[in-house]
Amino acid sequence: MFSRRKAPATSTLRQQIGARVAARLDADPAVVRAEVTGAQVYYRLDFLDAAQCDTLIAMIDANRRPSSLLSDRNDPGFRTSDSCDMNRYAPEVQPIDEAIAALLGMAPDYGETLQGQRYAPGQHFRAHHDYFHDTESYWQQMQASGGQRTWTTMIYLNDVADGGATWFPQAGFKVAPRRGLLLAWNNMNPDGSPNELTLHEGTAVVEGTKYIVTKWFRERSWLKR
Repeated sequence: MFSRRKAPATSTLRQQIGARVAARLDADPAVVRAEVTGAQVYYRLDFLDAAQCDTLIAMIDANRRPSSLLSDRNDPGFRTSDSCDMNRYAPEVQPIDEAIAALLGMAPDYGETLQGQRYAPGQHFRAHHDYFHDTESYWQQMQASGGQRTWTTMIYLNDVADGGATWFPQAGFKVAPRRGLLLAWNNMNPDGSPNELTLHEGTAVVEGTKYIVTKWFRERSWLKR
């Protein structure tokens, strides 16, 4: 007998968030919606200037640690980059943090800590989803700290000589690192269920070093009041 796969849970709240953010981005003349079937993906060129990028790169280099993986599986080769959790109230970070939230029309406290990431040659992040899987042991803790991840924003801080693209294999598109470029996507479907097409991979850097910052937004406030 074949087992029937459980359908992903829909959510009115996540549906409303997705529609509201998409409408805001669609109305922004500086933002372009990518021609991707089955997922809401947007980009904005030159979201950060060179000085801002250089400042964040220096912070990542000064405070980086081996990247961790939120998963029940123990696979040290799955994510091999370095990461840096940035103080959202630092004078160099807060304006950028709040500008990302304003771009999406999300309350700043719905956003997780801005995370910097560094990829040296050969380092990568295998294909994964940013949304939380409710079958994993961490799910209860995530529910208590703001719930599901809705939107992801990623900013490339430098150009990379070779490699380091962000690849969405199921949606069928790839984004090469470009200094100052902001990429945003909705991790949910229009009905509020997790969108499997948002599976993405940080491909291995071949030449150079890749720096990015990533900010994830939750369906409820992430900051403890």
